[in-house]
Amino acid sequence: MGLDLQTLHVRASRVGQWSKTLHHRASCATRDSGFESRLCRSWPGEDSHRIAQSPVVHVRGLCEAVVEADLVEALEKFGPICYVMMMPFKRQALVEFEMVESADKCVACGSSEAVYIAGQQAFFNYSTSKRITRPTNSDNPNSGNKVLLLSIQNPLYPITTDVLYTVCNPIGSVMRIVIFKRNGIQAMPTRLNVIRNDNESWDYTKPYLVRRERGKGRQAILGEHPSSYGDNGYGSHCPLLPLPGNSRYKLSSHDIPEVVAYPLPQSSSYNNHGSSSVAMVSGLHPTKMNCTRIFNLFCLYGNIEKVKFMKSVPGTALVEMGDEYAVDRAITHLNSIKVFGKRLNVCVSKQHAVIPSQVFELEDGSSSYKDFAMTRNNRFTSQGQASKNIIQPPSCVLHYYNVPPCISEDQLLRLCSEHDVPGFTKFKMFDAKPSSKTISGLLEFDSKTHAVEVLTVLNHYQIRIPNGSNPYTLKLCFSTSSHL
Repeated sequence: MGLDLQTLHVRASRVGQWSKTLHHRASCATRDSGFESRLCRSWPGEDSHRIAQSPVVHVRGLCEAVVEADLVEALEKFGPICYVMMMPFKRQALVEFEMVESADKCVACGSSEAVYIAGQQAFFNYSTSKRITRPTNSDNPNSGNKVLLLSIQNPLYPITTDVLYTVCNPIGSVMRIVIFKRNGIQAMPTRLNVIRNDNESWDYTKPYLVRRERGKGRQAILGEHPSSYGDNGYGSHCPLLPLPGNSRYKLSSHDIPEVVAYPLPQSSSYNNHGSSSVAMVSGLHPTKMNCTRIFNLFCLYGNIEKVKFMKSVPGTALVEMGDEYAVDRAITHLNSIKVFGKRLNVCVSKQHAVIPSQVFELEDGSSSYKDFAMTRNNRFTSQGQASKNIIQPPSCVLHYYNVPPCISEDQLLRLCSEHDVPGFTKFKMFDAKPSSKTISGLLEFDSKTHAVEVLTVLNHYQIRIPNGSNPYTLKLCFSTSSHL
């Protein structure tokens, strides 16, 4: 099919049998003998063998976003799994192994050490049932398996719904696709709840679903190509894969994806970090740092999708960025810098996505979670935008731009004072054309730390002018100049 991937593992799994509607699964679980009593049985710290051994294991403590594939990925090391039934509203599931010995290993391991499913510790016990009740005809091999799980390793270009549609649709009509990040990239053409048609999910039965505007949408799961793959990242201007002649996905010159040429990280640096588009940031000031200020600082190195503070670990937040290259740049330039008297520790998170669970109020009254995927302040959403960004480590000189011409040096100093951040010691305004609607220039501070704090607080500050219809968004970044 001309699929230019190093490895494409296609597993026609039994996930299709597990992807029935939630209502059906809940009713099956309720009919499962001993279900109610089973929920009240012993858990960690109690004797799990009070219940007779069974190939069916009851799993508790799952996160809201967990899916069947997560359970299979985490538990198949104990032995072959033949069926999984989710109980999503209870954050529980039933897992049926092919052999009792596999269930024994699972329960024994869960009682002696932590077993994580989708990044959250889960707990295990035997079920009183010897077999999970299947939906009608699910055991009949002729009844049809409508779900295909694609595990894609080492892709050479971004994997989007359009790419997967091109691969799968010539074989049979694709109804829905959802892409999710685990180890590698996985996607499931299945019956899922798709709320938006974009790069990561698409319901082909509902073309009227809102599609993110060009240039504002979330990046493909790998971000865009580094420049080493050709002048424009994809080589010549042509579709990624041969498209059916009657397909609505046949690309015109206007449809060719815009490509962002991110600088490649040094291999020695990147390999040490691992691979994830989520960064973990610790050492955050408890009262002066929030989701917006983290965005203001980290957006200089890549698009920011989501930011979430961890309730269980004070002063720590997860930052989901556009791709793993953005995380590497953030680690390279922001790890160990001081902000508000505290030294940041930035590293790759084991999580592959930020899930908005356990949202609480920070000390400044703002939310512990914020989604920035659609904000216009992301700076790498198109080739034109990305080309204007110079990846620069923190310095004592800030470059400011998009400021109204009426703003003076004194007004900028007053802005620093009003927000309780250090003032600059030197000021330079660039010459602008008479017709220019904005001005730009440089601000020098006593130290790099002062510059970092000012950027963290005032980046994207809304400057309002008398009789002005719309505010100006103050943009700040680190300058290539070491002094003025």
